[in-house]
Amino acid sequence: GRGGRGGGRGGRGGMKGGAKVVVEQHRHAGVFIARAKEDALCTLNSTPGKDVYGEKRVQVEGPPNSDGTPGAKIEYRVWNPFRSKLAAAILGGVDNIYMGPGSKVLYLGAAAGTTVSHVSDIVGPTGCVYAVEFSHRPGRDLINMAKSRTNVIPIIEDARHPLKYRMLVGMVDCVFADVAQPDQGRIVALNSNYFLKNGGHFVISIKASCIDSTATPEAVFAREVAKLQQENFKPEEQLTLEPYERDHAVVVGSFRPAGKKK
Repeated sequence: GRGGRGGGRGGRGGMKGGAKVVVEQHRHAGVFIARAKEDALCTLNSTPGKDVYGEKRVQVEGPPNSDGTPGAKIEYRVWNPFRSKLAAAILGGVDNIYMGPGSKVLYLGAAAGTTVSHVSDIVGPTGCVYAVEFSHRPGRDLINMAKSRTNVIPIIEDARHPLKYRMLVGMVDCVFADVAQPDQGRIVALNSNYFLKNGGHFVISIKASCIDSTATPEAVFAREVAKLQQENFKPEEQLTLEPYERDHAVVVGSFRPAGKKK
């Protein structure tokens, strides 16, 4: 018949049942690629049978049991780069996201928790995501999502005042920020001084238009990176999020890296 792996019948391609899907490990630990008619980025669903925001789920046969019976199904959730800056950065080829299994992540600007849920999948049961969101309406969704994901700690507070939630957050390995605010650099620096371990890392999504809508995006990115450098951050790479987002860049780097021993 027509169409080898895809099953040949029309309809929107993608992750529908019946099509053979092979899930491969991505080079970032905890991230996977589902290979079917269309490849998709995905993470291992820590709450099988439930989606968080209406995303597709992919089921794969698990390894067979010792007695030869088919094993339990393993479920992945498809991660849409148009809805998540982090997924866009991964598909854009970012070198390192610094949040593997077991990491502790401080996530500023968590919104309703779409990306947070995937970070929660990546860091797994031994890791932890502190998700800070100031706005109450998406904060409700964030709290509901966190009810079924024990490694997410939702914090409905202003990221400009980290001392308000200092009793909730321990030291973290990575700070992720997507707070679309003009003083984003300062917000990240404040939080990092309190919660980010020396030699820890940061991943910051910069939206040019919300920092200075009159300058060119390149100039805005350069200025933000310079601000970060003044705050003891060492930016290691920067990439734009085309074609998923316009005039956005992600900057990744380390915080107070260990100096050369004199």
